[in-house]
Amino acid sequence: MKKNYCCFCLLIGLAFTSQAQENILKNTIGLRIGNNHGLGIEISYQKKLLPKNRLELDLGWTNDNNTDAIKITGIYQWYWNIEKDLDWFTGFGGGIGTWNTNDNYNNVYGNDNGVFAVICGDVGIEYNFKDIPIQLAIDLRPEFVFNNYQKNDFGFNLGLAMRYKFK
Repeated sequence: MKKNYCCFCLLIGLAFTSQAQENILKNTIGLRIGNNHGLGIEISYQKKLLPKNRLELDLGWTNDNNTDAIKITGIYQWYWNIEKDLDWFTGFGGGIGTWNTNDNYNNVYGNDNGVFAVICGDVGIEYNFKDIPIQLAIDLRPEFVFNNYQKNDFGFNLGLAMRYKFK
């Protein structure tokens, strides 16, 4: 009985693994539009690392009423299939960036700027079109930012991405 149970679990695991391997693309590149600390746009690149894992690198610019920021983020992601071309993913990562406050928003002496660090998580869903090499994704990134213009800050970055798939 134990042997049959182990074989059954192994077969189920192999089925999920092979399904995920078919859907992971070797590379994608595109744009991600997010909303933490104002509207931001990122150039987004994903690279397959292992059958169920990938690395996402994002280089972006964001601005709100008082501050402009440039940030690079790296996120290690796990990837699972929900149904046919629909997948979900989760991950964690971090990044660094620079900001420039262009008025007296947080500094009575005038302009202010600095360097910041980010620790983030990531969870989202994506759809991979079969007939065209396009991927659409929506994700939520809880971010803790160290040393930004508001000093230390926690926020949620909700993003929508469209990427081109290639090998």
